[in-house]
Amino acid sequence: MSWSAGAWASDGLVEWVDGDTAYLSVAFTWKLDEAYARAVWHRSAGLKVRAGGPGLFTRKHYLADVAEIGGAVPDALARHNPMATKASDGCPVGCFFCIVPAMEGRAFTLLPDFTPRPVLCDNNLSALPADYQAHIVRRYLDFDVPLLDANSGFEPKKTFDEDVFERWRPVNRGPWRFGSDETSERADVERVLAMLRRRGVRSRRIQVYTMIGHEPFDACMDRIRHVIAHGGEPYVQPIMKLNALHKEPWVRHDWTARRLRQVQRWANRRLWKVVDFADYDASAKTSRQPRAADALPLVSGGCA
Repeated sequence: MSWSAGAWASDGLVEWVDGDTAYLSVAFTWKLDEAYARAVWHRSAGLKVRAGGPGLFTRKHYLADVAEIGGAVPDALARHNPMATKASDGCPVGCFFCIVPAMEGRAFTLLPDFTPRPVLCDNNLSALPADYQAHIVRRYLDFDVPLLDANSGFEPKKTFDEDVFERWRPVNRGPWRFGSDETSERADVERVLAMLRRRGVRSRRIQVYTMIGHEPFDACMDRIRHVIAHGGEPYVQPIMKLNALHKEPWVRHDWTARRLRQVQRWANRRLWKVVDFADYDASAKTSRQPRAADALPLVSGGCA
C-alpha cells in the first residue's frame, strides 16, 4: 500500500450523516458560526444533529439549541484526516495555552488497540510510559505502516532524551517535532537540538513549534534565532485565545497583529535562510517564495 500524510479537511469542521443523524466535529472555536449554520440546515432536512470536538469545549452552549452536544464518536479524528490516528489522550504538562489538559485530563488515557496510520496525533509522546511507547512502535512495525508525522511531537522538558529517540527511531520517517514555547525552556530546547544533531538528524527534520506573542517581541525572536543557531528549523505559531470566535491571534505586549503575521511568514517560508527579519520587507515582490518541497505542513491537535 502507498501511504501518505493525507490532508486535513475543511479547516477544522467536518460533517457526515449516518442514518437519521448528522454529525458535526468542530476542531476550532472560530468554526462555530459555520457549524451552527450547518446544524440548522440539517435540522431543516429532518435530521437529528450531534456536535462535538475541541472547538465546542469552551463554548458548549453555542450549538445547544440546535444540536445534542458531546458524547464519544469512534475515530472522529479520521474524519478530519483519514491518515490520522491517536494512541492516547491527555497530557500531564498543563501548558496555559493548550486545551488538552482541561478537555482530556492531565493523566494519560491509553488506547492500545488504536489503528496505526501515518499521522500520529498524541499530545505528548515522550511523556507516555516507556513500555507503552514501545507498544506503539511495535504496532507500527507489525502493521507495516510508516510514521510520517508525529504531529504534536515530543516534550523537551525532561522526557525527550536519548532513550526516547532510540525507541522511536525505527518508525519515525517524518520530522522530529517538539516545542519552544517559553524562554524558560531554552536549556531543554538546546539539549534536544544538540542530541538530534549529534545523532545525525539533519536540520530539515528538526521542526520546532515556536510560539510567539505571549512574550515580548525580543524574547520571541531570540527563541526563533536560538532554534536556527542550534541546527533546527522553527515552525512559528502566534498565540490564540482558546475561545476565539475569529481566526485572529491574541495581540499582547509590544506585538501588533501585522507583526505577528510578518514573523510567521518570514519563519515558516524559511526566508531566514536568505534575509534576517530586521531586513525583511514583507511587501517586496522579490522576497523568496518557497518551492512546493519547502512548504511546512500544517498542524492539528494537541500543542499544535
